[in-house]
Amino acid sequence: MSPDTRRRIIVFSLLLAGIAAAIIWRDHISVDALVAWVQQLGWLAPLVFIAAYAVSAVFFMPGLLFTLAGGVLFGPLYGTFYNLTGATIGATLAFLTARYVAYEWVTQRTGSRLRQLVTGVEKEGWRFVAFTRLVPLFPFNLLNYALGLTNIRLSHYIVTSFIFMAPSGAAYTYLGYAGREAAAGGEDVIRKVLLAIAVIATIAFVSRIWMRNRRNRIEIQ
Repeated sequence: MSPDTRRRIIVFSLLLAGIAAAIIWRDHISVDALVAWVQQLGWLAPLVFIAAYAVSAVFFMPGLLFTLAGGVLFGPLYGTFYNLTGATIGATLAFLTARYVAYEWVTQRTGSRLRQLVTGVEKEGWRFVAFTRLVPLFPFNLLNYALGLTNIRLSHYIVTSFIFMAPSGAAYTYLGYAGREAAAGGEDVIRKVLLAIAVIATIAFVSRIWMRNRRNRIEIQ
């Protein structure tokens, strides 16, 4: 067995073990549990939170819980930055794992939709990645792996992911922050919650319009 094959087997085994552990503990993970854990870490809290978010993306854990927790812990500004950083690192690790280690496993799980991604990236490059980040055609965690099987450059993938995950990331981070304010009885709670919901609704509406225009353009071509 070659060293390269041995390395792939080890990484692949760790990936499967991590996913299995995440599935087992999935019901025990909540926003409150994450907040209580991170709050005890002092000055290390942002670094540990970012690392935990990255691990969650690799092992198919629910990213929304981390995004909401980031808003509760760090507020709308720093929370958004930490959430995006953790999500982007995790997305990059999944991307690299698929490209260099677990491509057969990813191919089996993405099925026929993988060809849609490959074709889209071949035609549009980073623009297609931007589209998939704004419009949820794929589950976030699986999309990270699937894009690793396309020919997009790593630098384009990282930058595009960070930028185009920002709108929804900021909205859900703010929603977590608004929830914290509501629980604490802060001022203008209703306004903050309604603002967060309005931003999320706007993103969903714009995404649907973009997807409809994209389909019309494809039909015309």
